[in-house]
Amino acid sequence: MKNLKTQGLILIDVDVAALNNAGKSTTSSFDNAVATKTIRKNGIKYTYVSGQAWRHWWRDTLQKHFKWELSPITRESKIAFTEANPIKYADDDIFGYMRAAKAEILDKEGKVVKDSKGKPKMENVTVTRVSPLKNSAIVSVASVSTEENWSSMARQEGDSVPYSKEEYSAIMKGMFALDLTHAGTFSNYNKTGFKNLTDVLRLEALENGATEIADPFVKNSNGEAMQLIRLPKEIRTKRVTEAIEALKFISGGAMQTSNMADVTPKFIILSTMNVGNHPFTHIFNSGINKQTVKFNADGLAEVLSDYKDQFKGDIYIGVRNGFLDREDVNALEAVVSTFDYVHLKTVNEAIDSYCSDIKKLIE
Repeated sequence: MKNLKTQGLILIDVDVAALNNAGKSTTSSFDNAVATKTIRKNGIKYTYVSGQAWRHWWRDTLQKHFKWELSPITRESKIAFTEANPIKYADDDIFGYMRAAKAEILDKEGKVVKDSKGKPKMENVTVTRVSPLKNSAIVSVASVSTEENWSSMARQEGDSVPYSKEEYSAIMKGMFALDLTHAGTFSNYNKTGFKNLTDVLRLEALENGATEIADPFVKNSNGEAMQLIRLPKEIRTKRVTEAIEALKFISGGAMQTSNMADVTPKFIILSTMNVGNHPFTHIFNSGINKQTVKFNADGLAEVLSDYKDQFKGDIYIGVRNGFLDREDVNALEAVVSTFDYVHLKTVNEAIDSYCSDIKKLIE
């Protein structure tokens, strides 16, 4: 079984935005003041969008543009959980879950065990799934000074209600990894973190076209490979390609009514690797005084050379026309021309070409 992971890097470019708020401001002189999310590194302030917010945009886009039926959410007291059914719901498969639930007890033949009254016997089962899709926060590449914008809610009658919000303009980067081998593939071991399916769901999957494959990393007490449950290839391929294609249409962010921002990528790198680490994190750096964004051509060339044995298939780089200045475009084209497996395209062309390629890589 191949160990393949999509490793992606995106840059977005927003103006006068407030993509992810942090609640009531503690520094404003206004009573009604909203702060945006910021973080400091080496004493310098950067704006960011939380990884959770990015995932919310991502899931919402898959529902609206690709007609994903999202797993229903159940709320009990102070907890919430999804249906935890990755066989039926693609978002449970790709985004992961954790749920403590009751499940029917099955005998060795897979039949439901019943009590003296003929009712199915139940047991407490905790099912968890580590998300095949992992992502960072989206953080500004250069330092950002946020601005406080005064606004008011006013109509013809009555006093206006003043409030303020923090806004910023920034180029921001985010990275993600999608485990192509793990997507649509589930373990059923009685061990924390490895029980993705209840016994009932396991049987349901096998009855509907799923197959069992050997787990190359986990063996039982007899030294035999444990069995994984894998959905048909066409289902797995559809889920992972649509998850990546969603980046072409992704939208979201706070304050969209009066601070609408385009959060689709203006720059993207898509590669397939057989390792889990992300190599592209430093190909864009903050320039002079940490206030500008600079393309690191030498850094990209170094990564492409150092990890050439870990890349599987071609690498696609997409750039929106006008995003990079001519000097950076020339430097990027020079690097790309050095490696015959690296292709420079528009953002959407890069996404489409990469998705076409991984259809051939998925087993």
